[in-house]
Amino acid sequence: MTDSGIALPLDEQIVLVTGGGRGLGEHLTRAFLAQGARVVVNYLRSAGQAEALAQAAQGRAVALRADVTDAAAVREMFDAARRHFGSGVTTVVNNALPAFAFNGDARPHADTISWDDMSRQFEGVVRGALNTVQAALPDMSARGFGRVINIGTNLFQNPVVPYHDYTAAKAALLSLTRTLANDLGPKGITVNMLSGGLLRTTDASAATPQEVFDLIAAGTPLRRVTTPAEFADAALFFASPWSRSVTGQNLVVDGGLVKN
Repeated sequence: MTDSGIALPLDEQIVLVTGGGRGLGEHLTRAFLAQGARVVVNYLRSAGQAEALAQAAQGRAVALRADVTDAAAVREMFDAARRHFGSGVTTVVNNALPAFAFNGDARPHADTISWDDMSRQFEGVVRGALNTVQAALPDMSARGFGRVINIGTNLFQNPVVPYHDYTAAKAALLSLTRTLANDLGPKGITVNMLSGGLLRTTDASAATPQEVFDLIAAGTPLRRVTTPAEFADAALFFASPWSRSVTGQNLVVDGGLVKN
């Protein structure tokens, strides 16, 4: 059993951001770099963007390719990160998402969605998170410290669009978040979820019609749509010493649209 108060400042952490080279992942990467952390920028197809981010960080980041659904590739990525930084990953941000366009008008409805659609999201979201957590466990357990931040969605509380596959996978990830929190807490590892709504704008939300952005903005207390940078800043809390007694939680960051 570890000391319940153990914590590492952000500038002493080695953070892995899956899908960290573009979209929301890029903002998550930049948020941690801004606080002095070292960052592993994981990518699958966005080599140029991930490498550019790493080069701009002047030695505090490395871009590593791995398909998060491939457990062996994920373990190799963690080994490469350890060799590069001389120490193991302390913090995992599970952000990677299988290809998905946030446009409700173009998504399959209940009568047409296939199990292949569902399975693709479960593989990338749930299996991907399981693979990264299992690869991170040896170093986190040895240190007696670890932070896992899973990226969720407010849609399983406010299912206003028929994103059946995406929403079901993220809901399953919340369940995994809570069971892992219970299982890993004695090792000094916290596991939390950060859930957003529609963000203005990422690669995935670029397909969203303007009227949808306007409708969501009107429904929030802040009367605006959350930006990726604002969402990414909230991830810092779950990694920081200020959250050392917070685990198994789901923080919704959507301008107050959904009351959690």
